[in-house]
Amino acid sequence: MKKLTEKIFENAPYGNFTSQDVAALFPGSENRRYGLIKRAIASGEIIHIRRGLYCLAPKYQKKNINLYALAQHIYGPSYVSLESALSWHGWIPEAVYTLTSVSAGKSKEFKTPLGTFSYNRVPQKVFYDGVDRMTDEQENIFLVAKPTKALADYVYVYKRDWTGLHPVIESLRIEPEEFQSVTDNELSMLIGNYKSHKVQRFIRGLKRDLKL
Repeated sequence: MKKLTEKIFENAPYGNFTSQDVAALFPGSENRRYGLIKRAIASGEIIHIRRGLYCLAPKYQKKNINLYALAQHIYGPSYVSLESALSWHGWIPEAVYTLTSVSAGKSKEFKTPLGTFSYNRVPQKVFYDGVDRMTDEQENIFLVAKPTKALADYVYVYKRDWTGLHPVIESLRIEPEEFQSVTDNELSMLIGNYKSHKVQRFIRGLKRDLKL
């Protein structure tokens, strides 16, 4: 095991780390740190995710990498939304092969050895309204949109002209029973949070169809 890998294994409990973390563990020459990183990548002990962000290869991880948590480190501020959030909540049956998030900055996509991470900009008044802070069994922290917020983001990103419940059920194959837990308060919050007329029209249609 390379010296860098040993240090990261001891000091990075979640397996992912940044160039700043390496600098804290190996003060001194930047060229030396670059050489340590380069050799560890070449030996397959660490994986390069994006500029300045890395993770230990699976066999050196104390805990499995949580891709939902990693998404926030790759690009932010952001939260998991769209298909990935709907899949995580169990609202859509399909497996999602690209981890989809909403960002406060420009839309971007990152193709990494651990998968593709896409980020779509969605203008909002309060970015994290309707977003839950989750913790998994390994104490990884990640942010996931509630299902209705994920749908509002979906309408905005994919420019859907949905005006109520029926096209959602038909297009995404969501079971009608999933909407039984939706409240008037969360839909009203969404209407006030999005400037998009398409999103507002869709949420008002949901309120009407759900009799909220």
